[in-house]
Amino acid sequence: MARPIPDLLPGTLDLLILRTLQSGPLHGWAISDRIQQISEDVLQIGQGSLYPALHRLERQGWIEAEWHTSELGRRAKYYQLTTAGRRQLTAESRAWDRMAQAIGRVLKQA
Repeated sequence: MARPIPDLLPGTLDLLILRTLQSGPLHGWAISDRIQQISEDVLQIGQGSLYPALHRLERQGWIEAEWHTSELGRRAKYYQLTTAGRRQLTAESRAWDRMAQAIGRVLKQA
C-alpha cells in the first residue's frame, strides 16, 4: 500500500503550474497530467485544487486563457503564461531554490 503524500507547501502548486506552462499552452487536465507524469505519479493534483489555483493565477495576471478545441474534439480552456507570469516564475523558482537549500542544510546538520 502506498504511503499518502503530504499536502504541498503553500505556493508550491502555483509554482508547479507556472513551470508546466513555461513550455506552452495547456488545458487544465493536461496540466494536471503533466505534473503527475513528471513527478512519476507522486504528485496528483485534483480538480478541487487545480481549478481554483488556475483561476487565482489568472486573476493575478500571471496566466491567461482562451477557449480552443482539444485533441479529443471538445472545447477546453487553454492556459498560457503572461509576461508577468514569466517574471513570477523566475522569482518563485529562486525563492524555492533558496528554501530547498536551507531545508537541506538543516536536514544534514540538525
